[in-house]
Amino acid sequence: MSVIDVSHLTKDYGFGRGVFDVSFKVEKGEAFGFLGPNGAGKSTTIRHLMGFSKPDSGETRIFGLESFRKYDAILQSVGYIPGEIALPAGLTGWEFLRMMQSMQKHRDEERLQKLLELFELDPSGDTKRMSLGVKRKLAVVTAFMNDPSVLILDEPTSGLDPVMQEVFIDYVKNEKKRGKTILLSSHIFSEVDATCDRIAIIKDGRIVSDFVADELRHATKKNYRIEFNSDAELARFLKENAEKDEFKIIGHEDGERSAVISTDDNRINGVIDILSSYSISAFSHLKLTLEEYFMRYYREEKDFGGALQ
Repeated sequence: MSVIDVSHLTKDYGFGRGVFDVSFKVEKGEAFGFLGPNGAGKSTTIRHLMGFSKPDSGETRIFGLESFRKYDAILQSVGYIPGEIALPAGLTGWEFLRMMQSMQKHRDEERLQKLLELFELDPSGDTKRMSLGVKRKLAVVTAFMNDPSVLILDEPTSGLDPVMQEVFIDYVKNEKKRGKTILLSSHIFSEVDATCDRIAIIKDGRIVSDFVADELRHATKKNYRIEFNSDAELARFLKENAEKDEFKIIGHEDGERSAVISTDDNRINGVIDILSSYSISAFSHLKLTLEEYFMRYYREEKDFGGALQ
């Protein structure tokens, strides 16, 4: 049975806002990336998963427990970092940490101290006067301090400086090695690519792709750029290879002596045989990155909410 299960979740806020028929599972020990720009539906999905909102239809479960009805039981074993940090006023950071320890009925002072040192957090200040970065660190420490078996992380590095972002990513990678089940929602390609086993892309409240990260990194179908020594050679290549079993021409730009082809690994020797009859200056592999794959679904969008980091 999956540890995290979102099944046909729909929450319609009107005017195209919300999430629509969203389904995915996260297995025990798996790190699942939920990738999309701000406003795509990531936080809405996670708020339902945490039991903070009731679906119009469908359901969300953690440990097999229905989120909305059993949220109090779920919170005992889930470390949660919200996308927007809203801390109670009138408390110091220490008082907030103690309050959360009391609610979760668990206290591990040695682990807490290590986390405070790792994330360079002094929790003695008033939460109302904390900067966004300090508030984010406090939320991170709170999520990790009781060593939960499940981590649900919604835009977890938002507000952290680049050094702390790297510290966070390294820490999550270590938690993954320890067998934690992780749901990481983000619009930052680097942290999703570095930590996640499987990735779903969400657009306009709907999942448009769900794939194994290694299959993207090690796909057998690859793209190559061929640069020719003359315009005449490029023109001859395009004319003579419009239809080939060994490869497909997927693009070339006017004014440049180059073309891009797509082929499978098992056909590369045939491709090289064909290219040997042309005057070529360069032949290079174009690695498909997570960002490039993502952009196939968002190419027409103007504002990616920081998704190009």
